[in-house]
This record gives sequence, structure tokens and C-alpha cells, in this order.
Amino acid sequence: MVVKLENVTKTYKKGVRALDNLSFEVRDGEIFGLLGPNGSGKTTSINCLLGLLKYESGNIEVFGEPMSANRYDLKAEIGFVPQNVAVYTELTVYENVDYFCGLYVKEKEKRRRLVEEALNFVSLLEYRNVYPRKLSVGLLRRLNIACGIAHKPRLIIFDEPTVGVDPQTRNRVLEGIKRLNREGATVIYTSHYMEEVEQICDYIVIMDKGKVIAHGTNEELKASIRHGETIEVQLLEPKKEYLELFGKIHNVYSTYYKDDILVIKSEKGSTNIPNVLEILKDKGIKYGLLFSEIPTLNDVFLEITGKELRD
Repeated sequence: MVVKLENVTKTYKKGVRALDNLSFEVRDGEIFGLLGPNGSGKTTSINCLLGLLKYESGNIEVFGEPMSANRYDLKAEIGFVPQNVAVYTELTVYENVDYFCGLYVKEKEKRRRLVEEALNFVSLLEYRNVYPRKLSVGLLRRLNIACGIAHKPRLIIFDEPTVGVDPQTRNRVLEGIKRLNREGATVIYTSHYMEEVEQICDYIVIMDKGKVIAHGTNEELKASIRHGETIEVQLLEPKKEYLELFGKIHNVYSTYYKDDILVIKSEKGSTNIPNVLEILKDKGIKYGLLFSEIPTLNDVFLEITGKELRD
């Protein structure tokens, strides 16, 4: 086991409990997703794991050893890419990566090679002599990653690494994380973007209010809920009576409007597009777009907590 948190509790001032007997394990070689809305405790749990925050009770182990603030031997095997870009503006791109790598690798020739590899990995070699203030948000994110991975850590923690970046940079970051994992690194990935977690993670823990509310593989989490298919129909003339009409379809358990979009939710195992189309035709109901969606992690979160993942 690479990481083990057991009944960890962390309370901030004014009695705000950020972690409430939090427990989870991260196995060797997996991409572990820590999913939850802003304020759910993801970043606090990571800071406790890294020995950056004290907590009142519980135990944290990394690589089978107790983690604490002064366990520099363990920290040398961990790479951390924080949510906020943490680089030195007075240093160039190369100098930044060299500095952070130098915290763990003292031998100059080895460090030079590792820095070159990290810059090449994030495609920043051509920016090696550029200062951070001249970089775009996407390039800064890539520099942030290079600083966290240059020393070839066994465990790499990414805390919301794609916040505020464009889709192209986001895809580049996600592909990079999968490549690091293929090369042998265990990865912890925290996010409130469920699409990213679904795309790259082998195992997922969903947090809310400092607790684990669900955990499993992507497929296991979706199979654990009642919800199956969601059908959305753009109606040209939405009417209240349509809610009851479509609600009578077998295995439909919820119908509601989202602006002019009729949302029809069915229990898992049901496919109701033919039934919906038949009613639309028979009743002469005018509509525009119609599409069907399989369950997402947001549906899991919504069913468990009663609110959207991004609330």
C-alpha cells in the first residue's frame, strides 16, 4: 500500500471540521481519483498527507511508514503539483525546475539530466530561458508540473492541476499524467471535474464535508445507484402536462424542465428513447434536439447527496 489514511480528523478555527474521520487507501501503480466539490476537504487531506498540516486524530502512512512533518526521506519520494502555480518569478523556467529538483537531488550531472527530461516531458525546452511572468496560464501549469516531477518521485500528487486552463492544455496535462503512471508512478489526482476523473482514474473516492461518501471504480460507482438513462428533449412549446405524460413511461422515475428542455430520468437497465419518440409522434409534440446520456459521476453524487457535484 502506497498511502493509507485512517480515521483522520482535522478541525480549523471556529470549529470548522475539514476532515471527519477520513479513511482511504492508495495502491501501488494506480491513478487514484479524489473527487468532490470545492470545500469538500480534498486539499486539506493532501496537505495532511504531505505532513504540511497537523491533525487532531487518526494515522497516515506513506510507503508503509508513519508520515510526519520531519519525514524528509518519505517526502523525497513524493512529487506535489499544487492547485496554485508555485514557482519563482525571478528564476527562469530552467532555473525553477533545477531549484525544485535540487531539493532532492544534489549531484549536479544527475540533476541536469533530470531537469532536461522534465522540461522535455512537458514540452518546455524552447522556453528554458524565459521567465514565468512571460508565460501563458497553460505554460505556467506545465512548468508547475515539471517542478513537481523532475526528481522522479514514486508517488505524484496533482491537486486540481487543470483549473483555469484551455481544453488543449487540459488534454495535454491528462495525457502527461497517464504517461507518468505508465512509467511507474503512483498518482493521486484531486479534482471537482468529474469528466477528468472518469477519463484517467483507476479507483475513485468521492468526498463531501470531509467524509468519504462513495468509493469504487468508475463502473462500480455508477452501478451502485438507481439512476440509468437520462433523456433530454428540447420542446418548442413546453407544457406542464407533458411531465405527467412522460412520467407514465415504464421505469421512468423523474421528469422535470430545465428551461425549455424536458429531462426524463429512468432507472438503470431501461432504454426509453423508442417510447419517448412514440409519444412525441402520437401527440404531435414539436421538438428540436433529443439526446440520451448514460450515468455520470455527477449522477452518483446527486443521488447520494441531493446536490450537483459543482454546487
